[in-house]
Amino acid sequence: MKLLKSRILLASATSLLVLGACNSDHSAKPAAAVPAAKEAAEVTVNGIVISKKRVDMLVQQAAGNGQPDNPEARQGIVDKLIMQTVVAEEAVKKGLDKSPEVIEQIDLIRQSVLANAYVQDLIKTSTASDEVLKAEYEKIKATITGSEYKARHILVEKEADAKDIIARLRKDPGSFEKLAMEKSKDAGSKARGGELGWFDAGRMVPEFGAAVSKLEKGAITPEPVKTQYGYHVIQLEDAKPVEAPPFEEVKPHLAQQVQQQNVKKQLEELKAKARIEPAAAPAAPAAPAAAPVPATPAAPAVTK
Repeated sequence: MKLLKSRILLASATSLLVLGACNSDHSAKPAAAVPAAKEAAEVTVNGIVISKKRVDMLVQQAAGNGQPDNPEARQGIVDKLIMQTVVAEEAVKKGLDKSPEVIEQIDLIRQSVLANAYVQDLIKTSTASDEVLKAEYEKIKATITGSEYKARHILVEKEADAKDIIARLRKDPGSFEKLAMEKSKDAGSKARGGELGWFDAGRMVPEFGAAVSKLEKGAITPEPVKTQYGYHVIQLEDAKPVEAPPFEEVKPHLAQQVQQQNVKKQLEELKAKARIEPAAAPAAPAAPAAAPVPATPAAPAVTK
């Protein structure tokens, strides 16, 4: 059973690094103004504190993205923050923090971080009880139908070779494993005597799946089965109804799925309650005034 996983509105470490650069002129404070007990400094740059808390946050974000958590990686983050602080100071000196484009970007990042913080808070409070999870499990379990098959196959390039193998198996059905190791072109199953293990027929190429589902237990395909890979000779060893995995095995995935459904529902409710109004269309420009038509001069009088 496949349970989908997703992440909703999660900020990346890169976004947080950008946020640090954009916010440096607002949140950074001189070292003397920051009580050490509240916000320990990792380093100060021109009197501006780069807090240990900020560095720790970015180290954790980087580790969550698979990057190493070691002194070298930490120093790399500190070096980036130092550079951002220095460059951000220069940007403020040039008045770039007053630029409409920069103000818009800062506001957008602030809005994104606040939205992510709200979603993270929702996730913390959207845990489901065992009763809810078991009910969800039973609903999913009721949709699981079909059969699983256990089979062997022999794959060859030519139809004539496949027919020859079928003829030999009719005389000696017990030689399937030996023939598979000798004749099969499927490197993945050849060493196991053509053994494919248990599988869902729907996961196989259509021709193979259809042929397997028609076989009786122990039977061999009477004719070669042609697929894009060549010609198959298939022997069905066993079949059984598809069974759902035990509740305890899928419980963590169910919990995550239900949690995400709850978060999505609450976010959609927030959007539904919001007053969303399309922007008014810009007024059409006024039509230019018509140019005056010059009067036609009178024809001169004819004197006789």
